[in-house]
Amino acid sequence: MSDILKTIESSLNELLASSVKVFPALLTAVIVLFLTRYMAQFAQRVVGKAGKTAFRSHSIQILLEKTAYVMTWVIGVVFAGVLVFPGLDLGDIIATLGLGSVAIGFAFQDIIKNFFAGILLLLQEPFSINDQIIIDSFEGTVEKINFRTTQIRTYQGERILIPNANVFTSAVQVQTAYPSRRTDLGVGVDYNTPLEDAASLLQDTIEQLEGVLPSPRVEIDLVGFGDSSIDFIVRYWTEPQQAQVRRIQTKAIIVIKKAFDKADINIPYPIRTLYYYNQDNYNDYMPTNRNSNNHQLSKV
Repeated sequence: MSDILKTIESSLNELLASSVKVFPALLTAVIVLFLTRYMAQFAQRVVGKAGKTAFRSHSIQILLEKTAYVMTWVIGVVFAGVLVFPGLDLGDIIATLGLGSVAIGFAFQDIIKNFFAGILLLLQEPFSINDQIIIDSFEGTVEKINFRTTQIRTYQGERILIPNANVFTSAVQVQTAYPSRRTDLGVGVDYNTPLEDAASLLQDTIEQLEGVLPSPRVEIDLVGFGDSSIDFIVRYWTEPQQAQVRRIQTKAIIVIKKAFDKADINIPYPIRTLYYYNQDNYNDYMPTNRNSNNHQLSKV
């Protein structure tokens, strides 16, 4: 029994001695990691300022900032590992990183996939920060492209975080990619309206509307015969922002209604023509020439 106690005591003493021996290196490594946090933020700011001077693309600036931040952390973690395990050389570190990367790749494949998708989005720049986009059922303004997600703010003031891999592989509609955007506004007139006069009135009314761009020109197209109206499509161009498109469309509807009222042009209500038949004179089950006999039989 005493031998077992001596063995346990000896093991505890060795463990305590090794802990005391490693403690300074461990404390130094913790301090290095603590300083790495601030160094990463400092490197991000410095590279961000340099990127703004060297590159006009906001996405490239963001990519440089994120790269500087990540690389600073990698260097700090490696340095802290060397302090804790001074026997490690560069070959051991590379081998450890190689084996670790395989395990990390399997464990965090979604995170890594989104990370590289985010880098490709920043490099290819299919859209920029503050662009208004539609992805699947989500629509709003791009606020950030982070390591894992693309953040957009909807027009209702909601924040949506979409994984970068989904953004990269999905069809993205960029509404503010060009300096102008077309709106197609439908309007109908009754069948008694002179079509040339109505088209000319629509053209003049929309061209004079504030906010409608002079180029490309306003186009008025006749598109078909409706149930109760002859249908026009008014095609005009505005600035591409959603708020501007919505406001100009509201103004366009108001001025068209006023112009039609002034010109005595009617925008018709839906019309239905109903025909009524006297069912006593018709029999759906027997030939017409036997109707009179059938009526007599039914009275007997």
